[in-house]
Amino acid sequence: MKKLFVKKSLSDIEEESNRNHFKRVLGPFSLTGLGIGAVIGAGIFVLTGLAAREYAGPSLIFSFALSGFACIFVALCYAEFASMVPLAGSAYTYAYAGLGELFAWIIGWDLILEYSLASSLVAVGWSHYFVKLLGFFGLEIPLWLTNDYWTLSHHTKALFIQNIPYIKGIPVVFNLPAALIIGVITYLLVIGIKESARLNNIIVVVKLSVILLVIFAGWFYVKSDNWGNSWATFSPYGISGIGTGAAYIFFAYIGFDAVSTTSQEARNPQKDVPISIIASLVICTFLYIAVTAILTGMVYYKEISIDAPLADAFSRYGLVKIPFFISVGAVAGLTSVLLVLLMSQARIFWAMAKDGLLSERLFAV
Repeated sequence: MKKLFVKKSLSDIEEESNRNHFKRVLGPFSLTGLGIGAVIGAGIFVLTGLAAREYAGPSLIFSFALSGFACIFVALCYAEFASMVPLAGSAYTYAYAGLGELFAWIIGWDLILEYSLASSLVAVGWSHYFVKLLGFFGLEIPLWLTNDYWTLSHHTKALFIQNIPYIKGIPVVFNLPAALIIGVITYLLVIGIKESARLNNIIVVVKLSVILLVIFAGWFYVKSDNWGNSWATFSPYGISGIGTGAAYIFFAYIGFDAVSTTSQEARNPQKDVPISIIASLVICTFLYIAVTAILTGMVYYKEISIDAPLADAFSRYGLVKIPFFISVGAVAGLTSVLLVLLMSQARIFWAMAKDGLLSERLFAV
């Protein structure tokens, strides 16, 4: 029974850190890029619409600030653990050091399920935005190659129109773009962390460029009247609306903790990992607030589109090319999110296998 609560001592952790199995190639810039890549997906282009329209109005900027402030406390905890336990495995490893093997096993499997489910959902979302991006070039992929069977089986008209092929009576329906992007990123991760980090940095630059384009281009079309001239018009749903909005958009901050899974690949994990976790969160918070301010300034909050708020806002002013760049940003955003999720999941597998909680085959580097 005592073995279930065996903990890793600090001396064991230090010895394990010195006996590193990975190449320490990640500096603070790459680590911060991984954090930003994990946090900013397509949510910044979508969530703001519904949250502003239904929950907080222009005061949604305070909702983002509130959620970011709450996340800072979580980030500080991760920063503290990352400096004390500079090993791969994130919360799994921290639980092993602080609570024991049983809790580490539970949290490890929680993380595996989390990253598996999140990767699947992000890949499906990536497929949606990729197909939308192809539409700008007049290209189209059949519905039976961009959806799952359950979705199409509930839309018989789509099944009839698309003439889905059958093999021995079984309909051939699967999400090809989602499967391909997972395969491509997995192959890249097998090549090495250095190459993966470089690609992530490029994708993050593209993503941030699109966000900055939205901010600076939208600034010229902001109408202060849309923000209101009093607190009642600026925050039509009151303090409770700000709180509800903060709860709704909290999902947009998920992912910054993934940086801690790469501690054993950081050049100076006890310094760089904590700084990168907090830096990525602060940068994302300011970008979220800026985009929200621009959106609610361009369009009266009750008229904001729920499905494509930013694209619709620019289309209202005749800027028909901006939606294309927004689609590029969404695809880039989800690509980096998927890359970091799959990378983090592999580190959890490795850490648990190293401790004997999974097959030792997963311990190979």
